[in-house]
Amino acid sequence: MDEFQPSFCPCCSSLIFYKDMHLPFPPKKKDDSIYVVIETPRGSTNKYTFNPAFDGFELTKVLPFGTQFPLDFGFVPHTMGEDGQPIDAMVLMEYAVYPGTIVKCRCIGVIEARQSEKGKTIRNDRLICVYEDSPAYKELTEVKKMNARLLEDIIHFFIYYNEMEGKKFKHLRTGNAEVAHRLIRKHIQRKK
Repeated sequence: MDEFQPSFCPCCSSLIFYKDMHLPFPPKKKDDSIYVVIETPRGSTNKYTFNPAFDGFELTKVLPFGTQFPLDFGFVPHTMGEDGQPIDAMVLMEYAVYPGTIVKCRCIGVIEARQSEKGKTIRNDRLICVYEDSPAYKELTEVKKMNARLLEDIIHFFIYYNEMEGKKFKHLRTGNAEVAHRLIRKHIQRKK
């Protein structure tokens, strides 16, 4: 897939991900909510990716048999990671949502990782978020309080997922909410 090419609103310089829709910028401080645009729902055996050229979601991969996304997976608008794509985010909530759903979340941590392909290594971190109004996860405010087995399964999923593509995913560490918000602020993109 081609590298993400952002488009900007002429009146306010906000990044536009959908035609005529402006999404809020990430917060300036740790305790503020963030918005995540879901691309692939939890339990999906297909990978969907937002394609700004179509202003919609494109099927970009069918996962191997027995493999599925462990959480809803998407991106934080107005950010750009080292891979040329918006920062990835996974969302914990009771049920899966449809691609294109915008979910207001609190960010509880980040899986910091390096991804290697064809001799090139980049950072490709994954934020871990919780739907802000989730009854089941309302007390979950830090990744260290998350179910350890679930976190381990998520990391293993990304190792395997990348391996199937001929890439290497190396988990470096799991950072807390403060580390995650620092990452978000570092990668906010505004029109120059």
